[in-house]
Amino acid sequence: MKKILFGTLTLVTLLGATSCVKVNFDDGDGTIVTPTDPTSNIITGVISSSKFYAKGTWILKGYVYVTDGATITFEAGSVIKSDVTEKGALIIERGAKLIAQGTATNPIVFTSGKAIGSRAPGDWGGIILLGKAPTNRPLDPAPTIEGGVGRQYGGTDPLDESGILRYVRIEYAGIAAEPGSEINGLTCGGVGSGTILENIQVSFGNDDAYEFFGGTVNAKNLVAFATADDDFDFDFGYTGKIQFAVSCRKPDFVDAGDAGNGIECDNDGSGTAASPKTKPQLSNFTIVGPNDAAGTLGNHNFSNRWRRATQFILRNSILIGHPDAGFSTESDATLNDYYVNNISEFKNNLVQATALPYKTANAAIATNAQIQTKAEAEGCITLANSAAAQLTSPFYSTTPNFLPATGSPALSGSSFTGMNAFFTSTTFRGAFGTTNWTANWTNWDPQNASY
Repeated sequence: MKKILFGTLTLVTLLGATSCVKVNFDDGDGTIVTPTDPTSNIITGVISSSKFYAKGTWILKGYVYVTDGATITFEAGSVIKSDVTEKGALIIERGAKLIAQGTATNPIVFTSGKAIGSRAPGDWGGIILLGKAPTNRPLDPAPTIEGGVGRQYGGTDPLDESGILRYVRIEYAGIAAEPGSEINGLTCGGVGSGTILENIQVSFGNDDAYEFFGGTVNAKNLVAFATADDDFDFDFGYTGKIQFAVSCRKPDFVDAGDAGNGIECDNDGSGTAASPKTKPQLSNFTIVGPNDAAGTLGNHNFSNRWRRATQFILRNSILIGHPDAGFSTESDATLNDYYVNNISEFKNNLVQATALPYKTANAAIATNAQIQTKAEAEGCITLANSAAAQLTSPFYSTTPNFLPATGSPALSGSSFTGMNAFFTSTTFRGAFGTTNWTANWTNWDPQNASY
């Protein structure tokens, strides 16, 4: 007899069969559900008690809310499809948790419910995690997350926990509830650092791949692939740390009503001095634009877009292939905190863009040339073209390879001096050295995946 532990849920495997011995979640009694239960394989409505969903195929029907005190757990290898007519979204409210722990050989997949060949961005909503970590929004009342789901986020606990997402794919998500209010692939609202986000791929999303509204959550090994809007979007006082992330744009796919960027970052929508200031700490990003490929649409935009009084740290990264600036500072407050006050950091990066590698909001504070001089004095290299990065085959395809080739400037030149202990020190710049951490669990061609 062999015991298998899922958090505090205990299962027993006996003679090849799995049976329930104990269901004792930290936050209350729960239920084990299997895809062969009489209630079918549909997940819908409000989930107010903890549930464990065994490996199988599940249908997410409509907006599903997991409420305070409940934990929803998916076993490794599970596939969660959206209902086709009643598009699904999974909303983890403050005080609730999502445990989705896949493995490199058994990832957990959230995807479209449509058949091979007919899947499209926006086939369902996405995943929303809401926590009790600080934002720079008022707490009375707490802000409501965008996307039309009507749920609040944020609080005073930077260590708050919303669960675990590890080896997870999120495909064909992104519903626009109304203009400027969308569900992204993965939305984090006030999510705390007790949450684990590792090895996640968001692909073919109809809005942002990842958006962080305040909070302190950290992450490693994130993939944004063929996103319509921004690959990584930070707002409302986000102060977390992210290392090893890659984004790759699809030239003929971009948001028709907005500009698609590798990174977009604001302190808030009005550029106020609200505290805490948005200040993501980022290292080892590889941000790949459409590279002027045939059929590239006009709304592809910047590698980095630092706007509206935001602060930032971006180090040891690669920015190539976007039509406009690799590094753009777009408000006086943002520019001052980078160029004058040295609060923000842009160091040891490889930078290239078709138009301007460096772009400033106000030449009276610093010109484009002065920004470039500062960046290069702090370890950045300005590349003459995208090929100079010498990555193996980084641009959009169903078989991309982001690893540096022999002789690439990405294989050396990083520095972690003064960085938080969260960051793993590497010799290489960008998301990859000689090891491809996307192997096995990612899918670059989900249109043709058989689920």
